[in-house]
Amino acid sequence: MQKEKPKISVSNIHELGLLVACIIVLCIFGFSTDNFFSQRNFMSILRSASYVGLVAFPMTFVLISREIDISVGPSVAWSGVFFAYLIKWYGISYPMAAVIVLLWGVLLGYFVGIARTKLLIPTFITTLALWSALRGFSLWITDGMPVLISDKTFRYVFGGDLLGLPTVTWIMFVTFILFWFVSSFTVLGTNIYAVGGNPKAARSIGINVDSIKIITLVGTSFFSAIVGILYVARVSSGNSTVGEGMEFDVIAAVVVGGTALGGAVGRMTGTFLGVLFIAMIGNGLIHWGIDPDLNKVVRGIIIFLAVVINSNLSLKKHAGPKED
Repeated sequence: MQKEKPKISVSNIHELGLLVACIIVLCIFGFSTDNFFSQRNFMSILRSASYVGLVAFPMTFVLISREIDISVGPSVAWSGVFFAYLIKWYGISYPMAAVIVLLWGVLLGYFVGIARTKLLIPTFITTLALWSALRGFSLWITDGMPVLISDKTFRYVFGGDLLGLPTVTWIMFVTFILFWFVSSFTVLGTNIYAVGGNPKAARSIGINVDSIKIITLVGTSFFSAIVGILYVARVSSGNSTVGEGMEFDVIAAVVVGGTALGGAVGRMTGTFLGVLFIAMIGNGLIHWGIDPDLNKVVRGIIIFLAVVINSNLSLKKHAGPKED
């Protein structure tokens, strides 16, 4: 009898390739610029990656369940503005303001989920409407000016550093472990993959498909609110322009990490690597002196290539090995 060769999953191959790509990008920018390897720049990369990662992990679940949320950028901005307004103009304490903003995030995600499951409105349409409404309302209520607050303790604890790394990076690490555990070892994680694979089959075996979709959409909205608060801690103000283009960074990181837009395929480890890859690309292009607007072009190309690669890997996976 011949021993069976150990099988290597498509996801493992993709993640290994992405890890190699991260190392290559690191070397290219590191040896072609003066300060890329500096401690200050690494801290900047980690901070940028952390904000994106906090939204990318729940977004992974959203895409796996065959949905999408493109409102996360304006949601981050509005959450920050709302948080700062509650403190500055209404005298609400920081903890209570945070609770109110996080509850708002939950309600917003629940609204998107209900619109999808009960009114059958595609999440792309609902979140596109929110993208416009939240950004516009943030600009209108602030007149485009930052809402300043001053609390050194709040900024030090949540906007500073802890044990040599940005505090937000530690929060991102904990969030990654949480989502990795849920996706790998819980019934909820299994059900999310089942819903993304075949909603009808999932419903036939007793999975509440509507509840699963609502939970995933609440997740992105909730963590967008968290990021909005953390941005305020970093710059001591709520700013209506924060998070511009963030939805593209988040979706790019998730797709580059191997999550399929068609659902059912994706892993948190891939998303983690995708977040680092996108952060290094953006930072490196700035060091090269590339116009920020061209960064958006690069992101678009990366998303397109990632979708093509994921589609080809998915086809190979479903095709299976050929018989001799």
